[in-house]
Amino acid sequence: MTTTTTQGRLRRGGVQPGERALAPDLARGIMLLGIVLSNTAFHLWAARRGPSGWQPVDGSWLDHAVQFTMITVLDLRVYPLFAFLFGYGMMQLYLRQTTAGTAERDAVRILRRRSLWLIVIGLAHSGLLMAGDIIGFYGVLSLVLGLAFLRRGERALKWWIGIGVALLLFSSAEPVVSALLRGELGTLGNAGAEPGFKAYAPDEESWLTAAGIRLETGLFVTFVAAPLSLVGGGFVLFLLGFLAARHRVLEEPGRRRTLLRWTAVIGIAVGWLGALPAALAHVGALDVPADAQSESGALTILRDATGNAAGLGYVAAVALFAHWWTTREPRRGATAVKAVTAVGKRSLSCYLAHSLLFAPVLAAWGLGLGEHLGSATMALFAVAVWLVTVAGAHALERAGRRGPAEAVLRRLMYGSVAGRAR
Repeated sequence: MTTTTTQGRLRRGGVQPGERALAPDLARGIMLLGIVLSNTAFHLWAARRGPSGWQPVDGSWLDHAVQFTMITVLDLRVYPLFAFLFGYGMMQLYLRQTTAGTAERDAVRILRRRSLWLIVIGLAHSGLLMAGDIIGFYGVLSLVLGLAFLRRGERALKWWIGIGVALLLFSSAEPVVSALLRGELGTLGNAGAEPGFKAYAPDEESWLTAAGIRLETGLFVTFVAAPLSLVGGGFVLFLLGFLAARHRVLEEPGRRRTLLRWTAVIGIAVGWLGALPAALAHVGALDVPADAQSESGALTILRDATGNAAGLGYVAAVALFAHWWTTREPRRGATAVKAVTAVGKRSLSCYLAHSLLFAPVLAAWGLGLGEHLGSATMALFAVAVWLVTVAGAHALERAGRRGPAEAVLRRLMYGSVAGRAR
């Protein structure tokens, strides 16, 4: 399916429903549940924080169980999954365009336009609702990596993946090894730093004041943290997504079952074990100095470094499930699978909807419900919000309509003519 641009070059529009594979969309739908759960901590703005400055330390035994699970399974583990899927989707879009006859330069230009608009959407999202926006962050990364690597050969991708892994290992190990050699591992970090949730301003009673803080945080995350992550090897999962898309790993998981099994088992095991010390210390089962538990402490560094493995493991596990589910008869739970997949197809709309349902209800400038919830009840609220988006996405799927944010972005990317099939 192609259209002709005003310059006379052959170009197709965006992905059509029949071209979509189950595994990537299902993974995105499940990922959004992980993201909405991970974002619950900063909405608990009246809770007592520990050295980590993120998860609360008060509450019942059920609250502590939720905190333990969050630290082990979700915190710093869902966003690597997002990065891989983002890179995978970029390469899919590029390959669809070039296969349809679009010049490589024009395909890259489409993706560059997409990245720039994602930065704009991300900053607007930060200022209006949620400072921890990741859309602008990944918009910057996709802008740089798309220009640098989409047209590179497979050998170059593998070399740079190796370089990125080395950078990640060095950036994680260097401060820990240096502190260990000085005998200061327990004091690495700063337990007295301002709690991280403060950068999200959920406890500000004035929306305008909160918006200013959120926008400042969003600008830092987008234009400082994103470039720094590239320097530190944060591009690895993007490039792994590029490489996996070229081999159609998620479209044809049956052909890569051995690779996917090993990735799922090793990735999830490494990710969970790497977060276990931080989770045990948080609930008081492990006696660790407060500085080591802080956001710049040794336990957080270990948790962050192993989060990438967990993200890859989650992708592989979903791909294996998608293959198993599509090859069995009868396919039980078809409605649930289709509904979650519909969320993945509309991931941008559902991600923005989370903030629209969260912020006005939970923040101090809104109804202020976050003051009265604990970790367990907040998790239930997050699941309920996700289920609302599942219901909405499923309704749109049955009606044959895209998500509103996807429709707008599609128009911005392709224009009013090139975005539609002739």
